[in-house]
Amino acid sequence: MTGFGVGDAPLGDGRVTVELRALNHRFLDVRVRLPDELIDQSFFIEQLARESLARGRFDIGVRLEGAALPPPLFSIERARALYRGLCQLRDELAPGTDLPITALTGMPDLVTTPTSADPEGARVALKTAFEVALARLDEMRQQEGKALSRELHTRLDSARRLRATISARGGEMLDGYRTRLRERLERLLSESGLQLDPARLETEVVILADRSDVTEELVRLDSHFEQFAGLLTTDGPVGRRLDFLLQEIGRESNTIGAKSQDAKISHLVVEMKAELERIREQVQNVE
Repeated sequence: MTGFGVGDAPLGDGRVTVELRALNHRFLDVRVRLPDELIDQSFFIEQLARESLARGRFDIGVRLEGAALPPPLFSIERARALYRGLCQLRDELAPGTDLPITALTGMPDLVTTPTSADPEGARVALKTAFEVALARLDEMRQQEGKALSRELHTRLDSARRLRATISARGGEMLDGYRTRLRERLERLLSESGLQLDPARLETEVVILADRSDVTEELVRLDSHFEQFAGLLTTDGPVGRRLDFLLQEIGRESNTIGAKSQDAKISHLVVEMKAELERIREQVQNVE
């Protein structure tokens, strides 16, 4: 499911902000964008996401605000050593010449500017900000999830009604088989002058009905529908299990369509497969 969450936490004299965006995706895809100062925390933030998320594409953006990095460090000992060295050189080359302290300002490496945040402090701040962002994302996704659950229940009820209609139609098919077969045989036999054997007709009708019997498929459909409905009320990630059940429901529907010799049942199967496709589209949004 889609959603957005943002959280922040103190880091140094500034703050770190984590933005978490969720998009629909069949699998788990985590993408992290970090500022240069926190680039060494890429693996840490990605692992946080993978431990907390199950399905979808997640874009994680991190930014720093204020003085989040440690302040620059001035090396007093190095400055003292450099100044003593300058004084010795002055006494050797130009005794008595003034040597102002400002002579040190052009010396390299006296001031060290940190380019990355303190690793331990950065991890604490990132974890805190990520958890806040995740909580706000979950709030948004829960609202979407309620609407999605209602939609899936509606679609599932429609598929169940189609299954019930197919089952009811199955009881009417025997008479239809008998009528069509009788008419076909009578047309063929009328040309030869032979009489139709009622017993033989009934035998052929039974054979045809047995080949077209879809009772087992309908029973399995009922079981799959029950499991699907149960998963919709289950806490935790269920998207992949719903995907699997839809594959099984589709397989049973295809078998019913292939075995049926009845045009109305074939039409009902087409309707069911269209309903299943609508359900499949929505299930892609389920974690």
